[in-house]
Amino acid sequence: MTFDDQEYLSRYPFIDRVLISSEEITRRVRQLGNEISNDYKDSVPIFVCILKGAYPFLADLTRCVSVDHEVDFMAVSSYDGGTQSTGVVKIEKDLKSNITNRDCILVEDIIDTGLTINNLMELLKTRNPRSLRVAALLDKKGARKIDVPLHYTGFEIPQEFVIGYGLDYDEKYRNLPFIGIMKA
Repeated sequence: MTFDDQEYLSRYPFIDRVLISSEEITRRVRQLGNEISNDYKDSVPIFVCILKGAYPFLADLTRCVSVDHEVDFMAVSSYDGGTQSTGVVKIEKDLKSNITNRDCILVEDIIDTGLTINNLMELLKTRNPRSLRVAALLDKKGARKIDVPLHYTGFEIPQEFVIGYGLDYDEKYRNLPFIGIMKA
């Protein structure tokens, strides 16, 4: 754990513990960037960032990708301010890019029930991409309601509500440099 991680822990006493340190995140994102670079060396993929939570992951990941690529954004909602997904997915911002015959990588902060990413994949498949893969920082397999293919996964985590590194609670704590667990 870095000094910055310790500093944030002392500033926010409601954090029970650090689940994944900023150092671990940096190391794993670098590995994922190398994997993606190898897989797309003959392509110019488009990263589709799912806002808001995935933006730090996207920024760090794309800096670790050595092939040319493009970036676009979608905003979806399935939490409604709580700590559990409602299962109802609302698209609040759609892509500007045409993804027909493009290699697309959906960049998501966390996959838990699988409902949100499954709905997004079904929607984007209707736009005829050449390929459609998922890069998720966190995989909460224990919460899965529907099986979805994850091609690039940072960390598998337990069924606990996590914050930090883009993940929020009521629009707060996205700024934490680590993934933390809140006190009950």
